[in-house]
Amino acid sequence: MAETSMDSHFTGLSRLKLYFALSRTPHGLLDMCTPAFGALLWLGQFPPVYVILLGLITTFAGYTAVYALNDVIDYEADKEKATIGGFSNSQSDLDGLIVRHPMAQGLLSFKQGLIWTLVWGSVALIGAYILNPVCVLIFLAGCSLEAVYCMLWRVSPFRTIVSGAVKTSGAIAAVFAVDPDPSWSYVAFLFLTLFFWEIGGQNIPNDWVDLNEDKRFKAQTIPVCFGLQVSRLIVLVTIALSLCLNVLVFYYSRVDYVVFCVIISMVMGGYLLLLPALKLFRTMQVSDAMALFNKASYYPPALFMIVLVALMI
Repeated sequence: MAETSMDSHFTGLSRLKLYFALSRTPHGLLDMCTPAFGALLWLGQFPPVYVILLGLITTFAGYTAVYALNDVIDYEADKEKATIGGFSNSQSDLDGLIVRHPMAQGLLSFKQGLIWTLVWGSVALIGAYILNPVCVLIFLAGCSLEAVYCMLWRVSPFRTIVSGAVKTSGAIAAVFAVDPDPSWSYVAFLFLTLFFWEIGGQNIPNDWVDLNEDKRFKAQTIPVCFGLQVSRLIVLVTIALSLCLNVLVFYYSRVDYVVFCVIISMVMGGYLLLLPALKLFRTMQVSDAMALFNKASYYPPALFMIVLVALMI
């Protein structure tokens, strides 16, 4: 009855919210700033209008498909959690602003979720091919790694490394979309910056919030397998690495006002990443892990805005 009652709130056009919840669109929109940041920073100028428009459509489709793919692959595991009242820590979670895991909660069928994922995935593939066929390979690699990440939930805590690689794929593809032959130094430092940001600012804090639930289901995550003492150290170290490496990303870029960009990015990184990480290191509270996750989600938009200002000066 509870499931039917909940479903009755989503009728007509409002039902579209469930699909956006499946794709965690509020979070996905923030993540879209990552490819924009990576591409503009390397190019040092705005690309042609058609590239911008096609890039926006492709990026939205890609993130929409990959986030939904996560729920499609994790469908059975998420249903297990839902049956025992899981997702109880979703209220303040950026990923749960609408409804967390609507398929697992019976608000969307598996078939509906799969079709949604395939349609947006197809749009992303077409857009990626038009921009640069290399982007197709990167997108497919990202989808494959996302599938591997999901399947490793009860297998290995080192799946967090896979997660880091997935989150970099959008930005790396965007660089190749605007330049088929970018600097490999720039690409490498961009990859590492986002890789460590994802691990320390997103993946481990998110698993920290789900610690008790993951223990119940015998999940293999960093907090479960290594404990909170080790987890807090990994978070702090990876965030520090991300902030330091970001300096090199700006150094190897083509944008002007590098010193200005670095200073502002360090200030924003300190506020959105380092201070929340230090607080979590000190308190080890679930609420502070969630606060770090949420604040870290705004780091790519902050970097994008810095580059945007630098290009408009």
